[in-house]
Amino acid sequence: MYQSRAWTHGLFVFAWLCWSSLLIRAQDLITDPLEVIALQAVKRSLTDPENHLNNWNRGDPCTSNWTGIVCFNRTFDDEYLHVQQLILLDMNLSGSLSPELGRLSHMTILDFMWNNISGSIPKEIGSITSLELLLLNGNNLTGSLPEELGYLPNLNRMQIDENRISGSIPISFSKLNKAKHFHMNNNSISGQIPPELSRLPRLVHLLLDNNNLSGHLPPEFSEMPSLTILQLDNNHFDGTKIPASYSNMSKLLKLSLRNCNLQGAIPDFSQIPNLYYLDLSSNQLNGSIPQGRFSENITTIYLSNNNITGTVPASFSGLPKIQRLSLSNNLLSGSIPSTIWQSRTLNKMETLIVELQNNKLSSITGSTTLPLNVTVRLQGNPVCSNISLVQFCGSESKNNDNSQRLPNTNTSVCLPQTCPPPYEYSPTSPAPCFCAAPLLIGYRLKSPGFSDFHPYRDTFEKFLAPTLQLFNYQLHIDSFICEGPRLRMYLKLFPVYDANIKGPSSFNMSEIQRITDTFASWKISNLDVFGPYEVLNFTHEYDNYPSPRFALSKGALVGIVLGTIAGAVTLSVLVSLLMLKVHTRNYTAVSRRHCSPLRLVKEGMERYIKAFWQMVQSWP
Repeated sequence: MYQSRAWTHGLFVFAWLCWSSLLIRAQDLITDPLEVIALQAVKRSLTDPENHLNNWNRGDPCTSNWTGIVCFNRTFDDEYLHVQQLILLDMNLSGSLSPELGRLSHMTILDFMWNNISGSIPKEIGSITSLELLLLNGNNLTGSLPEELGYLPNLNRMQIDENRISGSIPISFSKLNKAKHFHMNNNSISGQIPPELSRLPRLVHLLLDNNNLSGHLPPEFSEMPSLTILQLDNNHFDGTKIPASYSNMSKLLKLSLRNCNLQGAIPDFSQIPNLYYLDLSSNQLNGSIPQGRFSENITTIYLSNNNITGTVPASFSGLPKIQRLSLSNNLLSGSIPSTIWQSRTLNKMETLIVELQNNKLSSITGSTTLPLNVTVRLQGNPVCSNISLVQFCGSESKNNDNSQRLPNTNTSVCLPQTCPPPYEYSPTSPAPCFCAAPLLIGYRLKSPGFSDFHPYRDTFEKFLAPTLQLFNYQLHIDSFICEGPRLRMYLKLFPVYDANIKGPSSFNMSEIQRITDTFASWKISNLDVFGPYEVLNFTHEYDNYPSPRFALSKGALVGIVLGTIAGAVTLSVLVSLLMLKVHTRNYTAVSRRHCSPLRLVKEGMERYIKAFWQMVQSWP
């Protein structure tokens, strides 16, 4: 009997040791040491004048809430935590990118957007095979694009625009079969665009405008099954013709080839069923305009500053969404069909601008009465010898339609002193004087399919608010301005209105983190007409509010530890069953008055679980 009792006590000790060791292991979760070393090297290579990364000097990256670090919510086979995302957007960082970034071998998002980082892009980034988003735009990066970036099998988005990158586009980029977005505009990239890029089966947006590209336009691009936006403005395709095959790009929504020194005839784009936007202006195109009718979705046609001859096609009439038709500074002659503007029905938010200046146009066919919100410009044509056409031929007014600050119409009756700075009244809340602290977001549409945003403002708000899990009244477009082919806007997001809350209201940190994560992880799928977007900055309009940090959330840590506890519970139950079997064999019914082994184990487990929750509350 004594041997049996000793054996039983031994099992108790064994179970306790297993349980304790598992809890200790759960409390000692750490990031892969190689990744910690890599992050320390990343910090050393950067200059951080605003001390955003000051907490990188203490604790563990994943469990100590390092700024900008997002970790997986589980350990891997090596029993370490691993960095999933590195998001250092708009932190005024300078310095260079460390080659040690390549050691973050499980990372999916690398985001250094809108800083002042210089130097070249490390080729070692090409070894992060898990990488999905490479976001380096808005820095001062130089040098050429590493060929190794073409060996990222999971890359979805490459944003390197608005840097000073030179050299050619590596042919290896044609192997990025999962890539949907190539944003390389506003650099000094040179040479021929590799025709091999046409092999990319999922590429949706190819933005290469404002570079030093030369050579010819690859006819093979017409074979790309998913391409919707091709934007190549301000390059040097000297003497190149627009391939006739481009008229067969059935998925194309926007084609922008402004100022590329293109020659030859204009292809017939009338067979592209959903084309929104066409810009072939400031080239050396000649011949006549094809007579085919454009897509019903077309909003913008820029053919100005070429050598186009012939007449203005009647097929420009009856386009239901046309906003801008620009044919100025060509060699067009003959009569102008007034049905171009007479057949367009406009609501109060819509406008139509028709630019025909400096041609050889001699008359107007049809009515010369201009509907409301229509502007037609004919200066520099023989038709303007008719003095009765002053509304067409008078001096051009300066139309400042490229920017607007939208009024806060819902707050005109509110008393300023009841909503002191940095709080402000929400313009569209259910209560007219709801005082709150907004989250400001700099947001830019990189290649929209329109030339006038006003008619699309409501559509944009109604689309974006639910995507952010907000009510429509929580989203307000404070202002917007056109920047060439792009549209910059400032969004204000307000907390939800709660009549039970007295005084000013604000977002809590979990709400801010959820919203910023939605933007920073590109979880917003824009409607086609809005094209690709980018986030410029996040700003909190109230004092002493910390910037969102990421790391590993408390919930993720709890999940990992609960998994560990599950293993401990399983082991304890097995041990308890063995103990119960021994006691049943060796003890009489009298022993039932004493505590059973299962009860002892149960009480011990309750004590450990209580201790575990106390430990969780102590985590950062």
